Amino acid sequence: MQGKHLFEYAIVRIVPKVEREEFVNVGVVVCCKRQNFIRCQIRLNEGKLLALDPDADFDLYRSYLDSFEKICAGEKGGNPISLQDAASRFRWLTSIRSSMLQTSRPHSGFTLDLEESLASLMEEYVF
Repeated sequence: MQGKHLFEYAIVRIVPKVEREEFVNVGVVVCCKRQNFIRCQIRLNEGKLLALDPDADFDLYRSYLDSFEKICAGEKGGNPISLQDAASRFRWLTSIRSSMLQTSRPHSGFTLDLEESLASLMEEYVF
């Protein structure tokens, strides 16, 4: 990719007890409409989640995160959102919801390398 790309990103988080509004960052999703680019990286840190919820249901979390990744990747699997373009999938994935799987509000930036920015954001906000 040549030149700087305007991109958006959001932090993916697990909120074990929605009513407490505590969360653990578990991933990042990056989108560049112009390049029809959308990717996410996910890393579930069980230790951090157990600190917030000793009864954490990791199978449930993995199920939600798996669905998130499939929609992000545009995998066909019965979900019509997966069939939309990258920007539409990003908007759907980052829409505000009150559930165990949430994202931050989208942020924007410029980059020469979208994959590198994804890795850098993951390092900064999740690891």
